[in-house]
Amino acid sequence: MDLTFNKREDANKLALSAINHKIAKIMKGGGEKRIEKHHSKGKLTARERIDYLFDEDSKSIEIGTFAGYEMYKEHGGCPAGGVVVKIGYVSGKQCIVVANDATVKAGAWFPITGKKNLRAQEIAMENNLPIIYLVDSAGVYLPMQDEIFPDKEHFGRIFRNNAKMSAKGITQIAAIMGSCVAGGAYLPIMSDEAMIVDKTGSIFLAGPYLVKAAIGENVDIETLGGATTQCEISGVTDFKAKDDKECLDRIKSIMGKIGDYEKAGFNRVEPKQPEKEPKEIMGILPESRAEQYDMYEIIQRTIDADSWDEYKPKYGQTLICGYARIDGWAVGIVANQRKIVKSKKGEMQFGGVIYSDSADKATRFIANCNQKKIPLVFLTDVTGFMVGSKSEHGGIIKDGAKMVNAVSNSVVPKFSVIVGNSYGAGNYAMCGKAYDPRLIFAWPSAKIAVMGGSQAAKVLLQIQEASSKEPLTEEQRNDLLKKITDKYEKQTMAEYAAARLWVDEIINPLDTRKWISMGIEAANHAPIAEKFNFGVLQV
Repeated sequence: MDLTFNKREDANKLALSAINHKIAKIMKGGGEKRIEKHHSKGKLTARERIDYLFDEDSKSIEIGTFAGYEMYKEHGGCPAGGVVVKIGYVSGKQCIVVANDATVKAGAWFPITGKKNLRAQEIAMENNLPIIYLVDSAGVYLPMQDEIFPDKEHFGRIFRNNAKMSAKGITQIAAIMGSCVAGGAYLPIMSDEAMIVDKTGSIFLAGPYLVKAAIGENVDIETLGGATTQCEISGVTDFKAKDDKECLDRIKSIMGKIGDYEKAGFNRVEPKQPEKEPKEIMGILPESRAEQYDMYEIIQRTIDADSWDEYKPKYGQTLICGYARIDGWAVGIVANQRKIVKSKKGEMQFGGVIYSDSADKATRFIANCNQKKIPLVFLTDVTGFMVGSKSEHGGIIKDGAKMVNAVSNSVVPKFSVIVGNSYGAGNYAMCGKAYDPRLIFAWPSAKIAVMGGSQAAKVLLQIQEASSKEPLTEEQRNDLLKKITDKYEKQTMAEYAAARLWVDEIINPLDTRKWISMGIEAANHAPIAEKFNFGVLQV
């Protein structure tokens, strides 16, 4: 390996190590003291409950670990959004689990908590995937109630989704393993099955203090809504468990009896390992997002060996399109080429930029994948569409619109892997969050923004200078430019995007195959009901 490879490998390993260090801290939830207090009540933590529930030695992926990262500092923070969401296997059945983390503000719902819960339900609804709720929450975080309670994408949407999933026949199982109060009480009871843990679980519309204030009645938690009350008197819950493990064992037993599902029929054969060593990705990907590299080298280390069938290889070369397999699943890959290439007309084209011919090629390829019922995988490292008079005269907006139209109307499952840059309209064309990817995840090298940091900072500086009453000195100008650049660069980081759930997770690049494979397996639960149709399109 050459010196450049070694430098890139060191930089990428350090970046991944930094991400893993942050994840380890996030996974402690409210901290060791709160975990000990949780254990003293005879309760497992949210992560311990999920680990016990999932089949031993089975694969799993976590959604939204960074949710809320560096947000709500004035409220003491909200690690992982106060809720743990994972896709895994229970009694051999793939499902998604949502577990409140009661070590974080007693499991109270911050705005990001609601957004993360809705994302989990969205995944379940898109993929007809069974969903399990492990409830242990004090309800809405009252100091921020105006940001979580009344709007369309707020708290109440969750119960609407409960009803919609029930109508679709999607299995929902709920376990009340701690507090479950007020509007939150509807979530488990709108599920198919609701169980409760004796002495630690409780469910009611209003707790003892509110009952006293509202109607003057003095009543304790157990009498008001404990396990005995709700299982034996009201009949609200279906099963009383003696402890967390018995409750989780009951869920395993129920999941083990669920019948098979109608499959979408995505093609899968015996998996093969990639032709080239995946670990070498770390030495291929540059530290600087401005540097060039060959995306084919990334593809060869991601797909199954001997599975690559490229589409129009010498046309529109700044986008690579081809059929392949990942862990045995047939996929269609749309990837940004990040090295300078020569066009069919002998012109040099910049890597990471989408030109008219590239957009045209990708549009036709996406249509072909829809025709053949092949899931799409986008490998994104894009700075945007080509600009300038030559591109405008060539109809770049029209060709770009065709690609965006194809991505928007695609009916096969789409998976987005943000390898590097995801800037401007390139984010849209490469199936950014707004275009409904089944899963969207980022490598530590990812950056998401309307444009690159240096360009944006210069534009913002020009605006500030124009509004300034007096001309800035060179020193003032440089200081202001640095301040703007630093702030903007922070907003482009993968952690910033993951905190706001613009991406589902930041992952080790070597886990990409697992994420796509489990994602397609989930998507295979939901047969395609729609037909691919462009609608009105300027061809």
